[in-house]
Amino acid sequence: MRERFWELPLEQLDGREWEALCDGCGRCCLVKLEDEDSGEVAFTDVACGYLDTEQCRCRVYPERHHYVPDCVEVTAEVAQHFDWLPDTCAYRLRARGRPLKAWHPLLSGRPESVREAGVSVAGRVVSETAVDEADLEEHIIHWVN
Repeated sequence: MRERFWELPLEQLDGREWEALCDGCGRCCLVKLEDEDSGEVAFTDVACGYLDTEQCRCRVYPERHHYVPDCVEVTAEVAQHFDWLPDTCAYRLRARGRPLKAWHPLLSGRPESVREAGVSVAGRVVSETAVDEADLEEHIIHWVN
């Protein structure tokens, strides 16, 4: 990978660089609820059933669209225009010309820095397989924005 590739525009990243930009926080894998009237998005502490909730990695990543057809693939376009990505997301930050956070593993050199910074969902969420869809509103959280 190129030196300091994370400072390049997203469109210039190759596949390996793109994947390395992910900080592994797991926030994009949380179930989100959208208010029909305002369009406001609320995050829940309920994660996709395929997210390893301790390691914050998708258990079926290469085949995720087979198992979850509506899983949104984060692209440069998505990062630029979709506000449901958390404010801390490296893709969202870079799409808007902002630098990575100091705790990002590419800067810290340590994957555990995401958890230490309080950004990771590891150990803080439950799988959607354990929650009834009718109860999702009870799981709205405010520690992700």
